[in-house]
Amino acid sequence: MQQQGRCPTCGGTGSVVEKYCGSCDGKGTNKKSKQLTITIPPGVEDGNRLRVRGEGDAGPKGGPSGDLYVFLSVTSDPRFRREGMDIYSDVSLSYLDAILGTTLSIPTVDGQVDLAVPAGTQPSTTMRIEGKGAPKLNNLNTRGSHFVKVNVQIPKSVSSKEKELITQLKKVSS
Repeated sequence: MQQQGRCPTCGGTGSVVEKYCGSCDGKGTNKKSKQLTITIPPGVEDGNRLRVRGEGDAGPKGGPSGDLYVFLSVTSDPRFRREGMDIYSDVSLSYLDAILGTTLSIPTVDGQVDLAVPAGTQPSTTMRIEGKGAPKLNNLNTRGSHFVKVNVQIPKSVSSKEKELITQLKKVSS
């Protein structure tokens, strides 16, 4: 009859620690905190994970360090809504500017962009600014679009002069 078991001296590792240091609990590795600077690539979405090679826990028995995984949480912006690579926002416009047309300065993820609103724009019209959306992850040359929904503001009350002018306009357009 034969029996096999782990060596009580080395615990099956094949080596014996001659001087026990006490700081590693005999494991041969110490835990330490490290501050890293990580570059987040453009185009990441909420829930993406980023792998940083060689920055994880130490490998067993002196092996190489593992990888560190960082799970990303993207903070939303109250001005924008993102769907994939496309960005959506709203803009308010007076009824006079909707009738006559105007140029608006629209905030985008890259800064302000001028948007020409044509005469006769209807309420809830959505206009597209191509190439001003979020970039595709790992391909900065491909970008989505920025869609702007136009909300036409119609006044609840008008002055007597405004009412007179609108009435004249109604007679002319009829």
